[in-house]
Amino acid sequence: MRGRGYFGRERRGHDQHRAEEAEDRPTVVRSFQARGALLRALCAILQADPGDRRTLAELGRHVGASGRTLSRLFRSDLGMTFPQWRTQLRLHHALILLTGRTPVTAVAHRCGWSSTSAFIEVFRRTFGHTPGSHPAG
Repeated sequence: MRGRGYFGRERRGHDQHRAEEAEDRPTVVRSFQARGALLRALCAILQADPGDRRTLAELGRHVGASGRTLSRLFRSDLGMTFPQWRTQLRLHHALILLTGRTPVTAVAHRCGWSSTSAFIEVFRRTFGHTPGSHPAG
């Protein structure tokens, strides 16, 4: 059956739809390095503890800058928002933990997700499979 589906997309075969989803999936950024000292300091805090749940404003107070200033720096230096960067950092650390056979629930907790199901959903949307089916190292 052909026609319009959600978001105005034309309905297509299952295989074609899955291929298009894979093309739309974001990839994990490999470099988490920022140029400026403020952003480097903030990034170092979260790289040391990806599960840190402080807001950008709270982290800003710790490094001596406003949340708004840091938000602008994320966009200009790293080309993404703070939440996008944080999610990519957490996914990067999640991959490392999963490769070491850490249980999915523990990975979700250590990487800062509010729930295991939230972690599984972000992981599946990003990589196309669940963390439980991710190959171990």
